[in-house]
Amino acid sequence: MKMLPKTLCLLAVNIALGTAAPAFADAAKPIRIGASFQEINNPYFVTMKNALEEAGATIGAKLIITDARHDVSKQVSDVEDMLQKGIDILLINPTDSVGVQSAVKSAHAAGVVVVAVDAQADGPLDSFVGSKNFDAGFQACEYLAKHIGDKGNIAILDGIAVVPILERVRGCKEAVAKHPDIKIVSIQNGKQERDQALTVTENMLQAQPTLKGIFSVNDNGSLGALSAIEASGLDVKLVSVDGAPEAIKAIQKPGSKFIATSAQYPRDQIRLALGIALAKKWGSQVPATIPVDITLIDQAKAKDFSW
Repeated sequence: MKMLPKTLCLLAVNIALGTAAPAFADAAKPIRIGASFQEINNPYFVTMKNALEEAGATIGAKLIITDARHDVSKQVSDVEDMLQKGIDILLINPTDSVGVQSAVKSAHAAGVVVVAVDAQADGPLDSFVGSKNFDAGFQACEYLAKHIGDKGNIAILDGIAVVPILERVRGCKEAVAKHPDIKIVSIQNGKQERDQALTVTENMLQAQPTLKGIFSVNDNGSLGALSAIEASGLDVKLVSVDGAPEAIKAIQKPGSKFIATSAQYPRDQIRLALGIALAKKWGSQVPATIPVDITLIDQAKAKDFSW
């Protein structure tokens, strides 16, 4: 394996930790980094974007950041524009794992280092950095099962068809399969948006008035679901994934129906993605996948947790 020069290796580690020194910025011409997010209208991705900007500033990088707004055609077009501007590194958070394949291929063909972040992307990636999403779904639904007394009907508030969401749902289903007296009676797509999730949850509660619990694939959607649950007056427990500030606040409220979320670490993910991309750019072999742990946050842990 080709090793990095010592100073560059230290810089890659420091970027991941958020402590890179600005002095490195003068070592060469600025690295051009493109970052394409599936959305930025979400605290999770805002946190990730801000952490990238902070890390990029420590090495004097030129950043180009775009918001696909959950439109895969726009995301592909955004990446093509970045390639025209001569980026060295592409950090892609796909809105559709399969749909971005052409963009990944184009970047690879142009000699650009490509690292997917948070959501897997099809195509010739150099690496993928993301949460242990199966564990996130499994732990959330195992916690839900315990808190509905290991029996009753539950529902899943699904999301867009990217690998992390699919894995969270798969993890939830495997957890539920361990409890023969719990049945998943409805799976509906809230599209990970609060307004959409509110409407979908209202419909689920009307159609399934015996529900005891709901698993939401993300916190943004869960907050819409929580509003619907509270308005219904039903005793439905809610669990989710992300660890967003507003969700953490909701979990802390006495008597809250929102009982836990499997928290991710968006700052760690984007810093690791940048660090690994730089290592690849400098000639190192890098891991194909870097999994990032999640932590189940319930009411007892919520007061001490933040991204």
